[in-house]
Amino acid sequence: MSKIYRLLLGLTLVTGPALAQDATVPLNQDVYRVIDRYHIKHNPEDLHTSFRPFGRARVARLAEEARQEAMNGSPTDAYNVNYLLNDNWNYTRYARENESQRSLGPFFRNKTDLYHHESPEFTLRVNPVLGLQAGKDTETDGLRYLNTRGLQVEGSLDGKLGFYTFLADNQAKLPGYVNERVSRDNIVPHEAYWKTFGTGGYDFFSARGYINYAATKHISVMLGHDRNFIGTGYRSMILSDYAAPYFFLKLQTQVWKLQYTNLYAELTQDFERVDQLYDKKYMTLHHLSVNILPNLNVGVFESVIFGRDHGRFELQYLNPVIFYRSIEQGLGSEDNALLGADFKWNIRNRVQLYGQVVLDEFLISELRAGNGWWGNKFALQGGAKYIDAFGVSNLDLQGELNLARPFTYQHEDASKNYQHYLQPLAHPMGANLAEAVAIVRYQPLPKLTLTAKAIATRYGQDPEPTVNPNDPEGGFIQYNYGGNVLKPYTTRPGNYGFQIGDGITTNQLYGEATASFQLRYNMFLDLTQVLRRADAEDNRLDRNTAFTAVSFRWNIPQRTHAF
Repeated sequence: MSKIYRLLLGLTLVTGPALAQDATVPLNQDVYRVIDRYHIKHNPEDLHTSFRPFGRARVARLAEEARQEAMNGSPTDAYNVNYLLNDNWNYTRYARENESQRSLGPFFRNKTDLYHHESPEFTLRVNPVLGLQAGKDTETDGLRYLNTRGLQVEGSLDGKLGFYTFLADNQAKLPGYVNERVSRDNIVPHEAYWKTFGTGGYDFFSARGYINYAATKHISVMLGHDRNFIGTGYRSMILSDYAAPYFFLKLQTQVWKLQYTNLYAELTQDFERVDQLYDKKYMTLHHLSVNILPNLNVGVFESVIFGRDHGRFELQYLNPVIFYRSIEQGLGSEDNALLGADFKWNIRNRVQLYGQVVLDEFLISELRAGNGWWGNKFALQGGAKYIDAFGVSNLDLQGELNLARPFTYQHEDASKNYQHYLQPLAHPMGANLAEAVAIVRYQPLPKLTLTAKAIATRYGQDPEPTVNPNDPEGGFIQYNYGGNVLKPYTTRPGNYGFQIGDGITTNQLYGEATASFQLRYNMFLDLTQVLRRADAEDNRLDRNTAFTAVSFRWNIPQRTHAF
């Protein structure tokens, strides 16, 4: 690419960044950790961090703002900022250290891409995707492994259209506790359709993609099949990236201190490996993010999950600004409406406080009574991040508390519960839980990152089915204590006296330690150790797991199962 082309592209970004449209930075906790660090340090007003993924152009501008300070800081800070600049090379006007000295003809002409093309009107990036993992698990026999091969393509056209696609074929044998989740819900976590592979293995194909169009100077329209995430925490109680990708239309308006997002998604209600069309349902969601101060952001959201006969969409929910609860009442429906808020407050460019509130259903009188009414359904999150902790460069600490009352996200109708493809849309463990998360991340060398996680969770499991004494034919009854979002709340054992952990009370400790070394750009070697202990009132449900794995990955994030 000539210097003239780069200059023209840079001038376009400088003179009219709101006009350009781009691809987004794929959801990857390792990359977003770096983005969050520099957002806390610099508080740019044009980057709203509560609705993810972010556009590459805005991340490039954040890296440009952090560049001077990082160049005068530690080698690791300089490396991280250069990583963000290189990763978003087609949206930055600064000189980059991205040219490769070991190109192979048309391939690897820069450090970041197998193949790329750049001109003022068109950019293209093509990269392989490879994920190989081998490990041992104390609960199962034989090798646990993951074999992922695929391709990632992204680019932009005329500064108005961004596009992205990710395709990968996968075969896996998962640790024992993950196999239990598959057996319980009939789905491989994070994925959609799957098949058996060999003895105890799973075969699945991953496909994500979208186009992102700049409709006006301040409004973008994204149509695709992917995931979204709301919040700045490790978990999201509003919308997480745990479930399988889904088809969506996203309208995002950003002007002044406001970012307003409309998300319309088509979800899959259930799954069985039969040759038929799976039942559909839909989600509509509004989220308003306001930068009250450069370092203080507050957001409010509302969402509705609904299903109609024969997969019909309720057109009234297309209204982008109305209060959904009023539509639901006006229709005489029993759709599943949620509302709530989130916030983020950066303090002294070093500490971030954040939180979320989700209200599913509640009555003030019942809350005051304190009698454990089943319909008091809500979820809360509170957390903090401390970067460069205690003056140690690139030592980052994070603590987070999450809770969800029993029956939160559940519904009497499977077409209206808060799940997609048999997986929760918020917390991966559903509800009826209280959780404490502690994360330590340290990057002592530019290419080496050490991460330790400890997650303590108290939750309630449902007991095994028992004989129904009211059934003369000796049928069984399955009581539901509000943890599994797939179950209808009509199977609850009563109306009062519900507390977090009801059912078979279980105390679980999940520990994970990972050393990740970047061999070359976006190519990592990981060593991971997982320890998981679950102590339940029913000793038959006790679990004590140790899982050790080594992974090689290229242009793909780590696959973890932190539940």
